[in-house]
Amino acid sequence: MRVPHPKSAERTRSLMPGRIRRPSSWHGQGPVVAVVSLGGALGATARYAASLLWPTMTGGFPWTTFVVNLAGCAVIGVFMVVITEVWAAHRLVRPFFGTGVLGGFTTFSTYAVDIQRLVDTGHPRTALAYLFATVLGALAVVWLAMTTTRQALARRQR
Repeated sequence: MRVPHPKSAERTRSLMPGRIRRPSSWHGQGPVVAVVSLGGALGATARYAASLLWPTMTGGFPWTTFVVNLAGCAVIGVFMVVITEVWAAHRLVRPFFGTGVLGGFTTFSTYAVDIQRLVDTGHPRTALAYLFATVLGALAVVWLAMTTTRQALARRQR
């Protein structure tokens, strides 16, 4: 009579129907959710600090949110070039910094609230200017940051 080795019996049990082993959440999305949460908390804290240091007057152009969004877009432009074209980053770097920190720092939800508040307080022209300046500025800054980063890296390699 042949007695199966304990390891092979364990492997057979794991392949039996109804005995499917799920991978640990720590190896799946768990770490991604954790680093996005941590990064988001850091980014939102930095954005809140900026709003305390540079408050916006009622009815005035929301410069703090505008500058924060453009700065975040510039950083994401540089970051994306670096991690996709230069540096083979750890799998959690992009979710932590790109989605978490920069997602928490930039604030397009506050941008929408600022526009609504400007309209509600009788400043529709300022709201319209802010609406277009933010969208066009964000796109321009991302493009400029990516282009400048690529040029700087190309010069560095020569």
